[in-house]
Amino acid sequence: EVQIVQSGGGLVEAGGSLRLSCVASGFSFDEYSIGWFRQAPGKEREGVSCVSHRIGETYYAASVKGRFTISSDRAKNTVYLQMNSLTPEDTAVYYCAVDRGTYYPCQYEYEYWGRGTQVTVSS
Repeated sequence: EVQIVQSGGGLVEAGGSLRLSCVASGFSFDEYSIGWFRQAPGKEREGVSCVSHRIGETYYAASVKGRFTISSDRAKNTVYLQMNSLTPEDTAVYYCAVDRGTYYPCQYEYEYWGRGTQVTVSS
């Protein structure tokens, strides 16, 4: 079955960087979509960055485009989210998620979810 283990959250000052890691197993990176979502208290969950390798499409939320980069290491079954130029508005619980769908990555409800990791950006 699909298993998702994520790490890399923490506290960072505004303008700093942080990298999240997601080790995912039980599926093929070539046949699933995988990516990152986030949710802050009082706000709805939003897709941050997701990739579908099958169709070669990557999605970035407008709020993170140019600052965040999603990447993967197939040999390690790992997906990363490199977050640069962080601002307090990036503070949220970040979730790694996987879905069997391959179109419109990040833009629909995903099926499998990691437990989340807290990212806090101080001003």
